[in-house]
Amino acid sequence: MDLLQGLLLITSIHLLAAASPGPDFVLVSQQTLSNGKKAGFMVSIGIALGLSVHILYSALGLAAVIANSATALWAIKIIGGCYLIYLGLQGIKAKAQLRITEQKTVIKHSSLKAISKGFLCNALNPKAPIYFVALFTLVLSPELPFLHLVIYGIWMMVLQLLWFSAVVLLLSRPSINEKFQRLGHWIDRILGSAMILMGLKVLTSKIN
Repeated sequence: MDLLQGLLLITSIHLLAAASPGPDFVLVSQQTLSNGKKAGFMVSIGIALGLSVHILYSALGLAAVIANSATALWAIKIIGGCYLIYLGLQGIKAKAQLRITEQKTVIKHSSLKAISKGFLCNALNPKAPIYFVALFTLVLSPELPFLHLVIYGIWMMVLQLLWFSAVVLLLSRPSINEKFQRLGHWIDRILGSAMILMGLKVLTSKIN
């Protein structure tokens, strides 16, 4: 498979995967609606950077090991599930009076924290190892140049960032944002509850 064919294949599959509802989407939505456009972009950057973890172990051939190791999958499930629950609890704690009076301060001083949240949310996603081993199996081959692998990895991170940046821009439009802001902290709590349910589902699901 040449470079162009690989890029087209990865683009079609990865855009579908990025657009699927999941922890990343919930986190970007929650941060954008709670803390504004900048926070949403910072989380999106963190999520894109989190892909580097999966790309790295896939490139090193570790994805196949993780996919076939019950112990490794169990550890990922526990860590990932608990982190999702932690993020959800942060959303549930949202208070209405903080949204307007402290919003600017939160945005100004939380860029690194927002990036870290996005990074950990993606890096600890327990479904990622299976997804990446399946994706890379389609394009990897013994004769694949290392440069092509680097290009594939960077391109997936760019796709992830572009998708969630589009989500941030949509949710930060005044007409849309004002409607969400009326519900205020209730949106944070609903999204937080969704994140907790995802975490519980991860912790209670069986390892195939």
